[in-house]
Amino acid sequence: MNRDDLRAMVVNAISEIAPETDPAAVAESADLREALDLDSMDIFNLVIALSQRLGIDIPDADAPNLVTLAGAIAYLEKRLAG
Repeated sequence: MNRDDLRAMVVNAISEIAPETDPAAVAESADLREALDLDSMDIFNLVIALSQRLGIDIPDADAPNLVTLAGAIAYLEKRLAG
């Protein structure tokens, strides 16, 4: 899975969790919590959704790595590679 595929997956997951938002329009370095008004439960649901879609375990302690699109993509690339 390449970077664009991962970005699309993260954006899609956020769109399902918070359908009133437009995550595709958010800068990759922006904090999703602030840019899209996501709360901690939304981030938790994002972790679960990505974990299920990719078939990998994402520990709760790693959730801070997923609060920006760039961070989420980099984290997932690393997890899938290793």
